[in-house]
This record gives sequence, C-alpha cells and structure tokens, in this order.
Amino acid sequence: MNRSKRPRRALASSALGLVLAVLTTANPAVAAPNPTGTATNPATAAAPGALVPGALAPGVTYREFSRATAGGTVPGHLVEVDLRNPLVTVDLLTPGAVAARAPISQQANNRRAVAAVNGDFFNISNVQAGVEVTGSAVGPAIAGRDDLKAAVPNGQRFGPGLPPGTSTSDVLGVGVDRRGRLARVDLRGKISAGRDKFAVTGFNQYALPVNGLGVFDSDWGTVSRKRPTCGTDTDRAAACSTDTYEVSVRHGRVTTVGTEPGTGAIARDTVVLVGREQGAETLRQFEVGERVRVDYDLVPDTRMPFTFAVGGFPILRDGAPLAGLDARTAAVRTAAGVSADGRRLYLVAVDGAGPGLTILDLALTLRDLGAASAVNLDGGGSSTLVTRTVADPAVQVRNHPSGGAERPVPNGIGVFSRLG
Repeated sequence: MNRSKRPRRALASSALGLVLAVLTTANPAVAAPNPTGTATNPATAAAPGALVPGALAPGVTYREFSRATAGGTVPGHLVEVDLRNPLVTVDLLTPGAVAARAPISQQANNRRAVAAVNGDFFNISNVQAGVEVTGSAVGPAIAGRDDLKAAVPNGQRFGPGLPPGTSTSDVLGVGVDRRGRLARVDLRGKISAGRDKFAVTGFNQYALPVNGLGVFDSDWGTVSRKRPTCGTDTDRAAACSTDTYEVSVRHGRVTTVGTEPGTGAIARDTVVLVGREQGAETLRQFEVGERVRVDYDLVPDTRMPFTFAVGGFPILRDGAPLAGLDARTAAVRTAAGVSADGRRLYLVAVDGAGPGLTILDLALTLRDLGAASAVNLDGGGSSTLVTRTVADPAVQVRNHPSGGAERPVPNGIGVFSRLG
C-alpha cells in the first residue's frame, strides 16, 4: 500500500437589492458591496491582532443581514474571514470519520472553532431496503491537507439539480497560499499486482461507479461498505449490485478476500478494496498473501494544493451567477464564497425563520456581500451557522434551523483563531 498521505493535512428579484441591516448593537455597520473583492468590513481589515466591536477574533466578524425579495424579507447570517490575518486559519470540520454525522456545534466545539457552517450535501437516506445509511458527503473532502474522500457519480448525489457544466467534483477550499478558490478535484489511483495495473475509481465514497473498484481506509469509519455497491451512475434508487467482491490489503499483501462488502473499523495500516461488476471480477484474481500496491490521491485542477476543501456546486464565478440557476424555488440555504483576490472568505446561512432564497438569489446575495465566486452547500434542515468569541467557552447557534433543531451533518467549514 502506498498512499500519498499528506500531513494532517430570478433576475427580477435581484433588483429589489440587498438590504444589510444591523440587528444587534454589537454588530458593526456594513459597508456597501464592493465588486472588486477588496476589504469591505473595517473589522476584518484591522491590524492582525486587533479586536474591534463585532469581531469574534482578529480577522473574523459575524453580523446579521436581510435581503428583500419578491417573496418577502429574508434574514441571514454572515461570517467574514480575512485570510491574510496570520492569527486566522480555516479547515474542514468532521465528526472523526467520513461515514459519520454530528451537529455542527458539536464539531465546532470539539475543534475550538470560533465560527462554522455546515458543509456538503450527503447520503441522508437510502431507498434500498436493509442498506445502512452512511451519512457520507457527496463531494471531495480535504482536511488539514489530508485527503478524506472522493466524489460520488453525479447521478448518485443528493441535493438540487446541478447547474450546467458543474459536477460532484467541484469544491471550495483554501490553498496552502492562504487564498480561497473554486476548483475541481478528481481521484487518481491505481492498483498494481505484478505487471497488471487496475484503475481505482472510488475512495471512501458512498457510491461507486458501475464496474468500479474503490478504496476504503481508516478515515471511512465503521459503517458497512454495502451502500457503495448500490444504485447506478444515473439512478440512485437502483438496486444494489449482486456481483461484488472485497479484498483487504495490509502492508502491501492481501490478507482477506470475500464476496460481500464488510463492516467495522479499518486499521490504519490496511486498505479495503471493494469492487462491483467488472471491479469485482478484477478483485477475484487476487489471492491471500499476494503482493499488491495501492496508490490513490486527490488531484485538483489547480497547481496550488488545498489545505482544506469541501464539496459544493458553484453558483457564482468571476462575479457572475452561473447560467441555469433555479430562480423559482425559495428555500433555506447555506453557501460559502471568496473574494476576487481569494483573500476573504464569506460563510452565509439563510435563517429558517424567513421565506428562504432561490439559488439565483443566493448567488446574487453572495456577490452583493463581496464574493466573486461561491458554492451552494447543503440547506434546509442542515443549514446551521455557529459562532463564539475567543473568550467564550462554546459556540452558539445563530440561525433558526428550519427543522427546529440542529441536524447532524458529515462536515462543515470551521474558522479558528490562534488566540483560543
């Protein structure tokens, strides 16, 4: 096994405009939108160690806003992060495993984040009888420069329909250069046995492509690996494959083989290979004791490695909403965006107490707040934004979750301060 493991690592409604209102006296007044992506908030533009009214920590502010739409006034919550501030870091929050869920407040408190929002859409339900729900996210995930998982096939995703030209491989993240950006992250991997080489087409994901061969490692967790062999590339509800095979590899040698995907924790020195259809046929060639090399890595379409990345479909790029965004269906939403220079991060949750935003209005809202590029994250009952000041012991949920309580989710975006 050779894992290149890095160190823990509608337009008409827009005319009604964005009305930014101070809803608590502790929050700073909001400057007018700035399409250039330069600093718009004096709190996050302050000196690196300065704390100003409304700041959670140096370089991090929280405020409430409202947006007037054709459906009514929509309340929202914004955390703005100055990525240039050396006291600030951003990373992916997780419950400790890819196939696991926890409330975002719990994930934030466990890592001592000063702010966080929920992240990617995820495997929230299964239509296949008797198959365990994994809770795993749809898109790629990178935390602390460590690759956690790859993207499921487009037809197996949860969430609203993808805009044209986007896919489950799209992410928003922050690079090692401390700049935020949108990118596409793909899986590159192979299995070598003697002179034979086989492509890896899945990594810690709840759905493998038809005929696929996936790698599962210790980051997956304890949940059954049966769900990844269910559905097809175009039909999430299709039956599970009846042609499957599983092989465990420890220290470069096959240790166990079996016809059914297993369950339980995977040791850190072991990877489990799961195949369906042609992938299963490939794995049947392996024998216990045989030497096998497994290589897999997530590769972004940018030269700059990511410190963290979370899956989400793009809604705003270079200051313009993407074509084909839904302009009719209003709902509670979560989104994340970055300024044109990549130096500012915007985390937004639409409050469940209001009528919600269409995806087009969400894109326009992010643009008016200062973002040049943005992604839509999981919404509805998942939408949660939490904050605390560096002096507070625990975060508070700032929005009103539409389900009346926090929903457990697989990941989120966390903001951290070196001050505590």
